[in-house]
Amino acid sequence: MTTSAKAQSDVQGLRLLIVEDEVLVGMALERALKTLGCEVIGPAVYLDKAIALAQSATMDGAILDVNIAGQKVFPVADILSGRGIPFLFATGYGLEGLREGDKDKPVLQKPYSFAELIRIVARWRSLDS
Repeated sequence: MTTSAKAQSDVQGLRLLIVEDEVLVGMALERALKTLGCEVIGPAVYLDKAIALAQSATMDGAILDVNIAGQKVFPVADILSGRGIPFLFATGYGLEGLREGDKDKPVLQKPYSFAELIRIVARWRSLDS
């Protein structure tokens, strides 16, 4: 099985929320995840939309940019935590940009590798088992 076939089998069918205010980054991520057979929710480019989706959408996990149009994404993280939905932070700030209570969450330093993203997201499937 090739790496891309393995990645596809690991994440195929997962419903993932993307919260990303950089439109081109969000579109590229959406396209890549859809190519692997994921269902993408969003991308949400504003915090209010991200909060609404976090509260109501059915999902297996979320990819959260820390800074959304000048606002921190932490209210979304809190909602997802309350719902028991796994998420990761994608940020240029690294751990320094997170709240103390979020430093145990997966963090991808921008620019991140898509392979690393898939490795983390694939673990979420096992949480449903």
